[in-house]
Amino acid sequence: MDDEEEPPILTAVSSSARQLYSLLRCINFSEKAHVTISEQGLKFSVDEASTLEGSAFLEKKLFTTYTYNAPPSSQRHIPDSDEEDEELDDAPTNPTFQISLPSLLETLQIFGLTDPNNSKPPWARDNTSSTAFTNNVLGMNNLCRISYDHMGAPLSIILTEATIRTTCNLTTYEPEYADEIPFDRQSLAFKTIMRGSWLFDAISELASTNPERLTVVARTARGKPYFALSASGPLGSARVEFNNNNPPSSSRAPHPTNPNATANPPDAPPSENLLETFQLGDPDAALRLTYNFKLIQKAQRAMSVATKVSIRCDDQSVLNLQFMIEVEPGERSFVEFTFVPLVEDDDEDYAADDTMLGARTENGELEGGEESDG
Repeated sequence: MDDEEEPPILTAVSSSARQLYSLLRCINFSEKAHVTISEQGLKFSVDEASTLEGSAFLEKKLFTTYTYNAPPSSQRHIPDSDEEDEELDDAPTNPTFQISLPSLLETLQIFGLTDPNNSKPPWARDNTSSTAFTNNVLGMNNLCRISYDHMGAPLSIILTEATIRTTCNLTTYEPEYADEIPFDRQSLAFKTIMRGSWLFDAISELASTNPERLTVVARTARGKPYFALSASGPLGSARVEFNNNNPPSSSRAPHPTNPNATANPPDAPPSENLLETFQLGDPDAALRLTYNFKLIQKAQRAMSVATKVSIRCDDQSVLNLQFMIEVEPGERSFVEFTFVPLVEDDDEDYAADDTMLGARTENGELEGGEESDG
């Protein structure tokens, strides 16, 4: 009786299911998503073998209405019985559970994404004006209502388009409390900000060699920031460099069976700074870190739609990519990926990289080895 009188834990209404879909699709590389409901919004997170984490935060500002009622203490997660009683007070108050992420995405697009222009990122959309027959004017923008009544209840999704209404109840599962990948935002060894499309182009170029590892290099060369990504595989090796006041350049070492292989650099205005922010924890040191290339590729969807990306490494070499995505003009949300580094145990594999990862001089020529004092 008392449970029936309790208000729902969450009631949220979005004017566009497309916004929610575009964000959650960026982390669609796992079957189950861990969901946390809070006063600030909904957090969806996925992981892979404790080496990769991806999260999308749907802030309450994305919803036209967002009502959150913290569950009573009787519904909170209860630790194992052998834990001390005082630890019950420290149990998380925010509801957490798991759901099927593919099922959620399929639900959000149940009416279909009929406008191909809206499937593009905002900066790539055609500049078309609204008419009396556009979906926004007609109120046909996939209105979405999300509700969660109580702990253990299904996550209810109600989609409305014109006079059609569809209700989907997604089964929720007990959460798995796995340790998050530790990333120290206060002790950064490196940070830079660039366009998301440039990072996407660089990873796409490097993928042509079918590499296993991605090497990140950052240093200051002749007073200018220098950032490079390199990879090598059975089809050869390639490197993409980012240096302010020069367009991003790429080069590929020829494969023995294809000595004429070349790489096309990404397009960028020569006068535009490629790296908006560039910070090194130790300005006099060169940073070189290695990561699993296949895991980095799982963030490519976010790269392709993000307007900007913040690339950060902490003192433990953990890599964090934070993508700023404009779901609608003026509406920005963030998707994050965190990666555990690989241990470099074979210096011979990097001998070629050391000779290639030099700084470019002002005339564009590659300068290998250590910088001279002159």
